Amino acid sequence: MDASAATAAATQNPPTTTEPLRDDELLIVRTFDAPRALVFHIWRQPEHVRQWLAPMDFRCVSLDWDFRPGGAWRACIKSPESEHWMSGQFLEIDAEERIVYTFKWDPDGSPDTDSAENRITITFEEDGGRTVQRFHQAPFSTVARRDSHTKGWTSVVERTREYVERLAREAS
Repeated sequence: MDASAATAAATQNPPTTTEPLRDDELLIVRTFDAPRALVFHIWRQPEHVRQWLAPMDFRCVSLDWDFRPGGAWRACIKSPESEHWMSGQFLEIDAEERIVYTFKWDPDGSPDTDSAENRITITFEEDGGRTVQRFHQAPFSTVARRDSHTKGWTSVVERTREYVERLAREAS
């Protein structure tokens, strides 16, 4: 299998937590103290997504979120020092199981034809009333590009965990 076929296979079937990652992949696994239905729900509704779709030093200031297969999304995250636009398309949505969408940076708020697009796969697994969320992103053109996403997405996942666990506590 050539490198492009291997990359395509990996983006279709992200590794489990026990499989080694390639240099062009990012995997973040977290367990949330919240039911799977609630964790999935906060991905569906833009008013929830706005609360967590940004690293800790940023906030989501603009969001278009057409959450359906084939639907487009676009967001702007802003810190006191910078603003970043990103966009993509939802490819697959299996309720409470899996979301697959594309991701691409849009410099200066306009679509960037030179920015590499990659695929993000989110899976949700029930674990005794808790939810194991797996965030997988690939392929990256370089290890440096992957590493530049690691801190930001880890922060987004932690913000997601804090938000959904607060909602779960309020609901009980």
